[in-house]
Amino acid sequence: MSFKETDLGLIPEEWKVDSLKNSLYIKGRIGWKGLKKSEYLKESNFRIINGSNITNDNKIDWENCGFISEERYLESPEIMLKENDIVMTKDGTIGKLAIIKNLPGPTTIASGLFLIRVEDPSIDVNYLFYYFRSHFFRSLIHSRIEGSVIPHLYQRDLVNLKLPLPNINEQKAIARILSTLDEKIETNNQINEKLEEMAQALFKHWFVDFEFPNENGEPYKSSGGEMVESELGMIPKGWEVKTINDISSEIITGKTPSTKEKENFGGNIPFVKIPDMHGKVYVEKTETYLSEKGAVKNKIVPKNSIMVSCIATPGIVSLAGQSCQTNQQINTIINKDNKMCYFNFFSLRNLSDTIRTLGSSGSATLNLNKNQFSKIKIVVPPKEMTDKYFNVVDKIFETIYLNQKENLKLIELRDNLLPKLMSGEIRVPLDDEVLSEKN
Repeated sequence: MSFKETDLGLIPEEWKVDSLKNSLYIKGRIGWKGLKKSEYLKESNFRIINGSNITNDNKIDWENCGFISEERYLESPEIMLKENDIVMTKDGTIGKLAIIKNLPGPTTIASGLFLIRVEDPSIDVNYLFYYFRSHFFRSLIHSRIEGSVIPHLYQRDLVNLKLPLPNINEQKAIARILSTLDEKIETNNQINEKLEEMAQALFKHWFVDFEFPNENGEPYKSSGGEMVESELGMIPKGWEVKTINDISSEIITGKTPSTKEKENFGGNIPFVKIPDMHGKVYVEKTETYLSEKGAVKNKIVPKNSIMVSCIATPGIVSLAGQSCQTNQQINTIINKDNKMCYFNFFSLRNLSDTIRTLGSSGSATLNLNKNQFSKIKIVVPPKEMTDKYFNVVDKIFETIYLNQKENLKLIELRDNLLPKLMSGEIRVPLDDEVLSEKN
């Protein structure tokens, strides 16, 4: 196999290189046609996508898209979205991506996005999508925005970027390998969502509706189980109202070591920040890791502790997937009884709105301090009931944890393959029998 030197480095001899402007339709919203917040509607037949609507797993969060008038939609026909269009952020966080699938109706883009459309039959849209996700492409993007006070990618820079082009069949083969990994990751995520729903439904049935099985195996409340008054309303006899402090052996507020000392970071101790918690039952991998020097000895969070965001975006709740530390925006419940961890997890999840409300009272910045947090009250059943719940759902949570761990390995494999496939370092035989590497 022979290779040639190009602007992109070494690529297979038979591959082509082309500028994006020669191969793709790329448009953004014209500056003077930007929409003000006041122009957004509560509902209409016409949607608009912002950068915040692109999720971390490269999908569109259609439920939270904005709505605009028909007049505003029709004035920019060049950015009306179609199926299989790619959208890319160009302001702030550069390069967030999604392919438009299952377009729910007429939709346009906000000024912080590019619309990218494949009109050339020699280019596969899924191959292009993975190229945009490659470290190779992102390094080109970074070279255009490095040193900017406010990161911004200009269309004139984007259109001049180079694209490596194997033949269409090889493009599809490359995309198929990568999409197979993504599909497995998505399947695991869907399984985890269903498992979490099952565990949460049982929690609600037992601990919110008070329909846990009585001594005869019948639902307690609807079978006439005795209820008593409490400061949180009617609760089953024998249950108690306790504070978060009561159910914790300790509440830890995290701390960020000095960022001026680089030796505080780069070790193997996970350092959890709020973005690491989004959409996760367990936090296993983090963006930042602490060194032994940067770790604070009395801030260690054991596995299965309940981490709760209390500043900026209060009310996000996750379990620690392994021993870790957190920053100061997170309060962590160290379980007094390990078998209460799942009960405590869903109790705090159910209190998310309360935590957000307490965090927003009298402050421009959402902030729920440790003292306020520790005094939040919950209804707690006898130990035998939380033990029984633990025994029922423990396998569910173990499966969720293992699926998340598998996804981390799949993501690592995908991210390692991506640049090799895109450079031709690893070739995909079109008969799909084996992968061959260049010498």
